[in-house]
Amino acid sequence: MASSADGMVKPSKRKERPAKGQDEAMMDLDDYDAQAAAEKKRARSFRKFSYRGVELDQLLDMSNEEFMKIVHARVRRRFTRGLKRKPMGLIKKLRKAKAEAPPNEKPAPVKTHLRDMVVVPEMIGSVIAIYNGKVFNTVEIKPEMTGHYLAEFSMSYIPTRHGKPGLGSTNSSRFIPLK
Repeated sequence: MASSADGMVKPSKRKERPAKGQDEAMMDLDDYDAQAAAEKKRARSFRKFSYRGVELDQLLDMSNEEFMKIVHARVRRRFTRGLKRKPMGLIKKLRKAKAEAPPNEKPAPVKTHLRDMVVVPEMIGSVIAIYNGKVFNTVEIKPEMTGHYLAEFSMSYIPTRHGKPGLGSTNSSRFIPLK
């Protein structure tokens, strides 16, 4: 569209035509083969998970002493002092829930208040309901959660969003009745 001196917009005389390569793209869409796309998707390799250089298969086979050597200092100190009765009880409940679950199904959630429990490789695949002070938040334990605390996955507070101020927050509203 071109504008003239009087401010009126006149239609341009140029013909509309597709951009370079757009014709070829249209032809490619016609030749699109769903089967070839499915093969490509299958051939795509997934990123192997590793925790501090140790692959998931090796991580699951590790004993607690071997796992203790690769975690950070705070968790290592906790494990050297030994797991007490409550954390061991949680691990036993998780084992039981996994054993009772049908194959290729998620186990039943296990409720816990142990927010300070460290996620160990044995827990991977389990479903835990973590108490946040108000409700139990259901969390499926994934390999990426290894070495973290359960509390990190069940927030006990709502982060503040410092947005617009509410009614009566400015000096200019001082003389306006609040009704």
